[in-house]
This record gives sequence, structure tokens and C-alpha cells, in this order.
Amino acid sequence: MKIVGRMAVFPVLPERLMRLYSLAYNLWWMWNPQAQALYRAIDPQIWEATSHNAIRLLSEVSPARLDALAHDAPFVAHYDATVAAFDAYMAHAERAWYPRTHDGALPGPVAYFSMEFGLHESLPIYSGGLGILAGDHCKEASDLALPFVGMGFLYPQGYFRQRITRTGDQEALYDRLHFAELPAEVARDPQGREAMISVDLSGRRVFARIWKFQVGRNPLYLMDTDVEENDPRDRVLSASLYSGNEEMRIAQEIVLGIGGVRAMRVLGIQPSVWHMNEGHAAFLGLERMRELVEGQGMSFSEALEVAAANGVFTTHTPVAAGNDAFSYELMERYFHEYWPRLGMTREQFLEFGLQQQTWGPSYSMTVLALKTSSLRNGVSALHGAVSRRMWTFLWPDLTEHEVPIRSITNGVHTGTWVAPAISQLYSTYLRPDWQDYVADPATWQQTAGIPDGELWQTHMRLKQDLVDYARGRIRQREERLGEGASLIPGGKQALDPKALTIGFARRFATYKRATLLFRDRQRLLRILNLAGKPVQFIFAGKAHPADKPGQELIRQIEHLSREPEFVGKIVLLEEYDMDMSRHLVAGVDLWLNNPIRPYEASGTSGQKASLNGVPNCSILDGWWGEGFNGHNGWAIGDEREYLNTEIQADADADSLYTVLERQIIPTFFDRDADGIPHGWVHIMKEAIRTLAPQFSMQRMVTEYVELLYLPASRLGQTVATDHYELARRLAAWKARVRQAWPSVALEARGPHDGQLAVNTPVDVTATVRLGGLTANDVAVELVWGEDDNGKLMHPTVVPMQQGETLSDGRLAYAIRFLPTRNGALLYGVRVRPNHIALPDPNEMGLATWA
Repeated sequence: MKIVGRMAVFPVLPERLMRLYSLAYNLWWMWNPQAQALYRAIDPQIWEATSHNAIRLLSEVSPARLDALAHDAPFVAHYDATVAAFDAYMAHAERAWYPRTHDGALPGPVAYFSMEFGLHESLPIYSGGLGILAGDHCKEASDLALPFVGMGFLYPQGYFRQRITRTGDQEALYDRLHFAELPAEVARDPQGREAMISVDLSGRRVFARIWKFQVGRNPLYLMDTDVEENDPRDRVLSASLYSGNEEMRIAQEIVLGIGGVRAMRVLGIQPSVWHMNEGHAAFLGLERMRELVEGQGMSFSEALEVAAANGVFTTHTPVAAGNDAFSYELMERYFHEYWPRLGMTREQFLEFGLQQQTWGPSYSMTVLALKTSSLRNGVSALHGAVSRRMWTFLWPDLTEHEVPIRSITNGVHTGTWVAPAISQLYSTYLRPDWQDYVADPATWQQTAGIPDGELWQTHMRLKQDLVDYARGRIRQREERLGEGASLIPGGKQALDPKALTIGFARRFATYKRATLLFRDRQRLLRILNLAGKPVQFIFAGKAHPADKPGQELIRQIEHLSREPEFVGKIVLLEEYDMDMSRHLVAGVDLWLNNPIRPYEASGTSGQKASLNGVPNCSILDGWWGEGFNGHNGWAIGDEREYLNTEIQADADADSLYTVLERQIIPTFFDRDADGIPHGWVHIMKEAIRTLAPQFSMQRMVTEYVELLYLPASRLGQTVATDHYELARRLAAWKARVRQAWPSVALEARGPHDGQLAVNTPVDVTATVRLGGLTANDVAVELVWGEDDNGKLMHPTVVPMQQGETLSDGRLAYAIRFLPTRNGALLYGVRVRPNHIALPDPNEMGLATWA
């Protein structure tokens, strides 16, 4: 039989429950426990079978059941309360934190482009941390009433479902998403027509339909190329996330970046800020510049000033190999008709995105994003430093510290990740409206007042929930593999609720070192077999289908879990998703993270654990380098990097074993007469008090608004005034400066060597030959800081004062500065371009040093 089509047929809702449909089409329910409980109560079995999909639930539940619920007084009361809560949320935007705490407003929404969005397990279009962060960002933007629009892909096959065979092999299964069973609506333009865009891909036109998801107060638009207008090979462009070869990748990123800009135009949306979440969307900068070149008659350099002004870029990758880059051959094939529309030659176009690789020159999406944005950030303090070092070649005359990439550390969306039972504790002992003030440390000062016994018993209930959940997942795998309880590691009695339960769940990339725990097998066995102190580990996570080394880690853990010494003490769960993650971060006793420092840009799973009172034991990498205070968890290793990864692994494994043996296990099993580990509970409370506000999405998005969105929006408005006059003048000024800069010369005089006391005046003079520039075009500065083996660290920049003009035309400058720090210091003198309209004083990356 040939299938013509597929439809989802919904029962007619009773009039009394009519808003169940409209409520299901707003993703607010995905982070509201009251709404989730409402849908679950309709039919718990269907709710679980559909991965908690409210739309599918309503399509599959029987009309008789709905009619019965319409006359069920407790259910109707629950329904009324949920609808009232939703209406209050949507109607009272003025009460949200964003308008209350920020001067100024955005004249248009933030357009947030991301390759993936992790919103809920029923919408599997995410692979890992990048997508979860994007989903959390969308939810928090709604909570804060921030004008915000998301743009990405709706992958019909989503990301793969994971199955692990009895030999430990990972199998990737792709299930087609049926859009009629998702909370999606076809997007429409201002005239009410179905929204459709097209892009050119190597000589062929590809179309994409746009779907709208309502995420609380804000829309998320996702593109889909599976439309009749497309050739069969193009209909699968958006089929699945991170699949296919480099040609598929560049085609997807053209649709995301160029097509995403066109989608905004078709929908009538005028963003005030364009935010690229990772480099996948960087082609949006080219499209915005093409619009200006063709529509406003601008040169490429003028259009660049306009596009970059309100462009924001967040980089997430701490290793060069992880950043997308395409060969020149591929770029020529896809852009040979595009760069003339930018007013560029082939050489100019390729040079604009150039990054030299070991295999030759490439067109780097990260370079493109860095050049087409005015404000840029890494996702933790350490990652910001790593990013400045990684991309310093774009600003070669600057000190590494001055490379214009700041850091805003990632956070997590509290409403999504806090367990309802823990949330109730906070409502009782912190304040009833605590979720409105998550980022305020004062909210959390009452954490100590939560009774130890109440917090511990709540945690133990969540732990039992996790045990039951894990056993259920194991039973499902038993049935699929045709194995009995005796053949699956741990069988039906896997996991002891009384044991110290340690969780390791994340993407199985090699740098995350999932098998570090097994480096010294005998020492691990001693830890697992301490008399009266049972310890067990839960592993979960997916490896990319093309990542064979990552899949090998899964295979190793599966094999180890089946060995007699480890049975029941090492458990590997398959199909890691947001549902499993919520159970794990709330139900384990300890969260383990042991990546190779500094390859974890941030990490957020441990933040979710700490929000639920679960302490972390982690390498001091990413967010934990900022979060660990010596009392709210445990550190593995030191804040250092190694040249030899084997030596690093040995040292980190030894540190992990030692902290387990000497600190973690004794503290966990140190119980008073009441059976409560008060010392452990104290650490739980300290983790909550210190980490919940600092690593909240509320804090993170607020910082994005203050440090990135509002400044970028203001700069965008400034360069657009008077028909972009400032952008034209700034582009002309930069061209004049770059042309004259090779003729700029600088000489300086000051102490070359010697000793002096703190705050002793030091006189330094300089002369500069400007080569056709004027004194208003430059700033002459003294830069001093700590001496780290000849490298200037933690620089302080002090402007030098202009003096007389010498007879040969040179300008004289002088300064008397006071070294305020003792120790070995270095100083230098430089001249750099200076213009009031530069978003960062070092934006051009030019400097001449004496």
C-alpha cells in the first residue's frame, strides 16, 4: 500500500476544557510543573508513551475520558488554576525582571540564531549542551519579558535515538517527527500568507517553509526544507541534526544564516540585535551586508560597519578543530555568484574568512562571525581567556588580554531543571516567589534555615524516583535484547537507594574522559567494596554517529558493567535525553565531571545538579573554576594544563580516587543517630546557596542584556542615523588609517631596568610620527603589567599626554605613572587608532609598539 499522507485527528474537547488545546500550543507548559501534571492526569500511560507530548496526548486520549474529566471536580479545579497561572504569566509582562532592572529598551527584538534548540524531550531537535543552552535562553527571555525571536531548523528526523547492543555498540535510530503532533503552526507573513523563503545553493534554488513555536511570550521560528518545491536531495537538507558530509553542512548553514535573515524579512520582523549562537549561523552577516550593498548602494566596508554594529557572537568551542571551516573549493562552488553582490572579488571574499589550517587555507565560520559582530563572548571566564588566545591572530598587535572577546558564564533555566519537590522547599523556606529573584544572592541566604532532615528526606525521595526510573529503562532494554534480569547488569534490582550514587551523564566526546574512573582498576574496586559504604556509578550519554572514539568509550563502559566485579555498581543507561537528565541531576548524590582542562568551555549539567542540592566533584574547568569555593563540592586536580595528556590523566585519576577515599565517601556515610549525614547536607546547602544564583539563566540573560544586547542595539541605532552617515564616515576613516599605518613610527624613553618602591613615580616619554594621520586619529598609551617569563600579564593601560610638536613633525607624549603593584613588572608604549565610534578601543587590532 502506498501512503499518500498522514493526519492527526483530535477529539472535540468538552466546552469546559476547551483551552487544553491552546495551552498545549504554548511551550510554557514545558517548564511549568502544574501544567505538566495537568496533562499527565488526563492519561498517565499515554503521557509516558508519547514522551510527554501534550499535543499527541490530546490526539490519542479517548473522547469518553475527556468527557469524564470535564465532570471531575478536582481535575477541573486543577485545570482552572493552570489556565489562570498561564494567563497571569502572559498578561503581566511588566512585572518581569527585565523592565524593572534595565534603563532603556530595545526598539526591536533580539534575533537569536542557533543550529539546535533543546526545549523538551518531546521535541528532539537538540544533541547536547549547545541546544539545551539555546532552549534555556529562549525560556528565560520569555520569563524576563525580553523582546526575543529564535531562528533555527525543524529537523523532521530530529537527533537520533540511541540503542546500545549487548556488545556495547551504539545504534542510531531516526524517527520521523510528524509536525501535526507538535506544538507547531505554519508561520505567516503580515498579510496572512504562508511564509516561505528560498536560497541559492550551487546553482539551484532551495525553498524552506517556516514553522512557528510559541515559547511563552516569544516566538521561535524553525525552517524546514522538506517541501514539494524542492528537489529530493534538498528536501533532506533539514532532515536531521549534524548528519551528512561537509557539503550537507555548508548547505544547512547557508539556509540557517542567509535563509534565516530572509525569513525575518518575510515575517516582517525588524531585529535590533542579531545574535549568532556559535558560528553555524555566521552567513547571516553576509546576507545583511548584501542587503545594504544592493539596497542602499553601500560599499562592502560601509555595509560591514552597519552589520557588525548590532551583531553579537557567542563562541562555545575551546579547540580550533571544533570550529566549522570550509575549503576554498567548497566556498567557490556555493558563493561564486554571491560575492559579486557584496562588491567583492574572489580574493577579497576568501580573505575575509581566512583561517590557516594544517591542511591549508580555509574559510572559517568563527572568523566570519568574529568579523561581523561588534560584541563577542566566550561562555566562562576560562573559556574567554582560551578564546582570546585562540583568535589573537585576528588582532596581532594587541596583548592577549585585550583581544575583544569577553566572557559571560553559562547558566541554566531554573524552572526547567529544579525538581518540583525541591522547588516546594524553596517556596516554603526562601520566599513564595523565589523564582522571580533567582539571580539575587539574597534570595538564597535562607538556605541554611531549611531543616537538614527535610532536605535530606526530599533528596532521598528523588533518589528513589531515579532508581525506579533507571530500573524501568533497564527493563525496557531487557525486553528489546531478549535478555532476562540475570543478563542485564544489575538486573531488576539494579541500583541500591542507600548507596552513594554518583552520576556521569553527558555527550560521549573523548575529551570528557568518561572512562577516567577506570584508569586504576584495583583502586576503583577497593572504593566500590568498602564495608558498609556501598558506592555505585550511573553513566549515560550519546556519542555522535560519526565519532568512533566516543562510541568506543560507550562500548568499554558497557563491557565493564557486565564484569562480575562491577555488576550492579556500574550502570549504563541508554537514550540520554532531557527527561533522563532531569531525573539524574535531582536524584544522584554526587555529580562527576572530569574533562581534559581547558576543553570544557563551560558545561551546565553540574549547574543543574547544584540547583537541586547535588554537590559537584569536577575538574576545575569551565564553570566549576568559578563556582568552587572549597565548601560547596570537590575539585579534581589543580588549575593547570599539561603538555602530556597521559600524565594529566594519571594525575587527575589519582586526585579523583583520593578525594573519593578521604573526603566524599567518609562525609556521605558519617551519620548521626537520626540517620542524617549532616556534614553532607551542609555541603548540599552551600552548593545551593552559592551556585543557584550565580549560574542561573536569569543571571546569564540579564548579563547578555546589559553587556551585549543594549550596547549593540544602541550602536546599531547610532550607525543607522542620517541614512547611515556615521557608518560611511567610519568606514572611510578606517580605510585611511589602514593605508597610513605602515608609516606610523614610535619611539619611547624610560627606565630600562632597575629597582623602585611601590607608588614611586616613573617618567616615560615618547615621540610618534603619524604618517599623514592626525593626533585625533590615535591614542598613545603606556601599558604595564606583571612579568610572566617575558610575557606581559594583567595589563593596565594609561593614556599618555600629548605635548609639543617637534621641528621634524613628530608629536611628543609624556606620562608619570605610579606602579601600584609590587613584583616583577613589564611596561611598553604603543600608539593605536582611536575613534569615538569604535565599539571597543582595540577593535581594529592595529598598534605600533615602541
